[in-house]
Amino acid sequence: MLYNLVLILHVLVVMGLIAIILVQRGRSGGLVEALGGVESIFGTKTSAFFVKLTVVLAIMFFVTSISLAYLSKERGKSLLDRYKDKPTKQEAIPTANQPVQGTSASPLAK
Repeated sequence: MLYNLVLILHVLVVMGLIAIILVQRGRSGGLVEALGGVESIFGTKTSAFFVKLTVVLAIMFFVTSISLAYLSKERGKSLLDRYKDKPTKQEAIPTANQPVQGTSASPLAK
């Protein structure tokens, strides 16, 4: 449950990072010049806003990456390793066909 929640958050952060990085103005203009009106939407301090948002998303990316690595450690174990030490119900309860320890298999044998 927690793993899936962190995974969904991680995917959203990655998509946000990609979008923010592509919209930022770089040396050659970036997608801001292609879109035209993006700077007017955010006002005069667009580049400062995008830089802060990129830093926040980058920190969230690293936190979710480390969290997924930690959470996948437990998920990576095989089912046999998880339940190796636990006795099954078949071992604990003998059936009618199995002899009880200390007795013979045949009721007539002495």
